[in-house]
Amino acid sequence: MSAASVISVLDDDPYVRAAINNLLESRGYVVRTFASAEEFLSSSDSSRTSCVVADVQMPFKTGIDLLAQMRAQGSATPFILITAFPDESLRIRALRAGATCFLGKPFAAADLMQCLERALATGDKIME
Repeated sequence: MSAASVISVLDDDPYVRAAINNLLESRGYVVRTFASAEEFLSSSDSSRTSCVVADVQMPFKTGIDLLAQMRAQGSATPFILITAFPDESLRIRALRAGATCFLGKPFAAADLMQCLERALATGDKIME
C-alpha cells in the first residue's frame, strides 16, 4: 500500500459508506466517501483515487456505468464492485466491464481487504 493511496467509497447507503470507511481507515488507508457517482465525478478525488469501491445499484448512475465511463475516458483506476443483489449474470457483467472484484453484501472484512490488496497491486502495474 502506498502512503498516498486514496480509496474512494461510493454507496447511496450512509451506513455502508461509514462501515467501509471505518474498516479502511483502521487499516491505514486514506478514504473519501460519496453518496453517488455524480458526487464522486465532480470531486477532485476522482482523478487521484487509487481504487474505487462502488455499489452496483445506485440512483442515476450504477457502479458498472461509472466503471464503463471511466474506462472510456482512459482511466485504469481499479474498481471493486459491491451489491446487495448478487447474481451470476451481474458478476459476469461487472468483471467484463473491468472490475477487479465483485462482492455480495454482506461481505467479510477479510474479503474486501483481499480485493483491495489485489486491486492496488494491479493498479501499480498499470501505472508503470
